[in-house]
Amino acid sequence: MKLYLVAGEPSGDALGAELMKGLKVERPDVEFTGVGGPLMQAQGLKSLFPMDELSIMGLAEVLPKLRGLFRRRDETVEDIIASGAAALITIDSPDFCLRVAKKLREGADIPTIHYVAPTVWAWRPHRAQKMARMIEHVLALFPFEPPLMRAAGMSCDFVGHPVAGQPEADAEQVEAIRSEMGEGPVVLVLPGSRRGEVGRLAPIFGQVIASVQKDLPDAKFLVPAAPAVASMVRDVAERWPVDVRVLEPTSDAEKRAAFAAADVALAASGTVSLELAAAQTPMVIAYKMNWLTFEITKRKFLIDTVTLVNVVTDTRVIPEFLGPDCKPDAIAGALVSLLTDDAARLAQLEAGRLTMDRLGRGGQAPGLRAARSVLDFLAKR
Repeated sequence: MKLYLVAGEPSGDALGAELMKGLKVERPDVEFTGVGGPLMQAQGLKSLFPMDELSIMGLAEVLPKLRGLFRRRDETVEDIIASGAAALITIDSPDFCLRVAKKLREGADIPTIHYVAPTVWAWRPHRAQKMARMIEHVLALFPFEPPLMRAAGMSCDFVGHPVAGQPEADAEQVEAIRSEMGEGPVVLVLPGSRRGEVGRLAPIFGQVIASVQKDLPDAKFLVPAAPAVASMVRDVAERWPVDVRVLEPTSDAEKRAAFAAADVALAASGTVSLELAAAQTPMVIAYKMNWLTFEITKRKFLIDTVTLVNVVTDTRVIPEFLGPDCKPDAIAGALVSLLTDDAARLAQLEAGRLTMDRLGRGGQAPGLRAARSVLDFLAKR
């Protein structure tokens, strides 16, 4: 069996790699081709082109690169047809992946599967019906998504969120990081995994931690840098008005240890909120984007929060500062509150535990569940 996988950003690369592991367990004869990052390549995929060409976020940011993206779309479709793949599995990155699936369906009858349901519960609910024109089966990360996908005309299985399947941080690694940081509360600073995010958020985050240190002089600051932006994070951190320790985790285990070693975290919006919840680390979420992107996006939102912990638990315990509200003084105040208010901390810890339970903690590995869903769908088609 040969399968064609397409991922467009680091989170999709991680999902794809775990799916590939699961597929190898269920079908040892499986072969992979497509587009993916280092994690998928480590599982045997040879990428048609560098995945980071697709890691673009925001309407204004995408526009200048549209011509190149359409060229890559056409190259990908041609490669899928030439590969003889039994199915196309696109992973997140809907702006690119669904265009590939649509173009493919125009010229070939190859089964199409999409991993990560569109967030129709948050904004643009019509996307499900639109996606059903080119996608037959969906692998959902959240338990409330399958009914929405089925209503739009696709089959769908909840396969669990990968964060809920990760092991706990190693206690010795956590203690080693705490010891290196010294006495005082440890504040984790996470300005994003994309260069654009880091560029927009780093100046604001620098002002935030300066304000926090003014209120809490013994506070320490730890910055685990995502590999794709590590050098950039080091450069901007050197210009921050307080001393920080930049850590470049060499493994997921080291990253989990860094998250668990912190008392609180300041993070860009995204899946990182689930990783922090898994680590039982209270957090404040902040995000600054292009003004035009923000103005267009906010008018389409159906919910009043973008933080996944808030969504999954149907609470609003995670403070978030988005767009024009992403201001250093307000963010710093929320962080200081989390370090001094036991009730606020306990509410976040309980929300984190509930989130992990609802996302499948303690069950089968999400990658294996996803693999079985793929194979069951193909067997019935």
